[in-house]
Amino acid sequence: MYDYIQEILTTLKQNRLRAMMTGFSVAWGIFMLIILLGSGKGLENGMSKNFSSSSTNALWIRSGKSQIAHDGLKAGRHIQFTDEDIVALATKLSGDLDYLSGRFFNNFGANLTYKKEFYSGQTEGVMPEFNKIQIFNQITGRFINEKDIKDYRKVVVISTPVKRILFRDEDPIGKYLKVNNIPFKVVGVMEYIDDKEEKKVYFPLTTSQRVFNGGNKLTQIAVNTTAATPAEHEKIEKAVRDVLASRHRVSVDDESAIGLWNMMDTLVMFQGLFGGIRLFVWVIGIMTIIAGIVGVSNIMIILVKERTKEIGIRKALGATPWSIIRLVLSESVFITSIAGFVGLTAGMALLSGVSIMLRNMPDVERAFSNPSASVGVGVAALIILVLAGLIAGYIPARKAAAIRPIVALHDE
Repeated sequence: MYDYIQEILTTLKQNRLRAMMTGFSVAWGIFMLIILLGSGKGLENGMSKNFSSSSTNALWIRSGKSQIAHDGLKAGRHIQFTDEDIVALATKLSGDLDYLSGRFFNNFGANLTYKKEFYSGQTEGVMPEFNKIQIFNQITGRFINEKDIKDYRKVVVISTPVKRILFRDEDPIGKYLKVNNIPFKVVGVMEYIDDKEEKKVYFPLTTSQRVFNGGNKLTQIAVNTTAATPAEHEKIEKAVRDVLASRHRVSVDDESAIGLWNMMDTLVMFQGLFGGIRLFVWVIGIMTIIAGIVGVSNIMIILVKERTKEIGIRKALGATPWSIIRLVLSESVFITSIAGFVGLTAGMALLSGVSIMLRNMPDVERAFSNPSASVGVGVAALIILVLAGLIAGYIPARKAAAIRPIVALHDE
């Protein structure tokens, strides 16, 4: 076996430049395939992170100004959601909605203080079911509950960045911070899955409306549907729009007055997009590998031509056609295997390095995260490459086996 490998190496060494160039084209092909697959996976992971903080069945509903005159009313009216809209949706679409929450933003911001620490930012009033629609990790304590809503409790749930600003290493649960000089008890600390540095402050909806003079107004409405398919989700979206349009006397086609973001439709759209990207990556990668395999086939043909006399002597000394075929195929497989392994290793190493670098770049990681190609895919690509090497070497191998000794010995 050792002598056999030595013979292959000696043959390739005599044609070092050709072997190196051919090996490089094969290595480059599988390297690019791995990099393209990893990059596509990185984009997909980044986009998935952006969707991980919201239920896939979520509908996010906002109000605006009407642009279509309707029901005897002129265009340009400002549409204002209220608590009664929540009641109407819960009553009329009870079988279609799992969770429902009104949202009230204090857009002018609030000043939060604890001892000598200070934070200023937007706050939000929500209902208990909000954490079933907006997905996040409850680090400590609890979220808003029904008793908080009913009793107008002055409690607050903060995100980990706000906790670090105000409380540093101190446990905030049960402590009181001041919101515009009004004391609020901290009952929970949460953290977004897709952005752990997001600064958030949540109050009970009723408390927020009272403290910030919101009355019964809502800034947005969030619902989670019972839909199992995109078609069902779209049907429920239409029903939600019909209820709200009827209540506020606007056209159901007026998306400026009532705007909805359908999470499931957006997710399906991106899944289709990344499916197309994956197909494109495989096509480009395989074409690149084929180019390398063609190079292997060409160098094998050249090597067979240059070794015609040697092959004739082998056959004259009793070498069988199969032994000649095996020799040529072995050289072809050797080049593709070694070069393919180098390309595969280099590609996986580069992806691993980029993935480690991105861990310290949270802003970039939201769009491009953990680029990777599975080892299984890499090994499968390498096996396909070796098989392709066999195919690439078969034609020149058969040509070599068909050489007649008398003709080979007269070859110049």
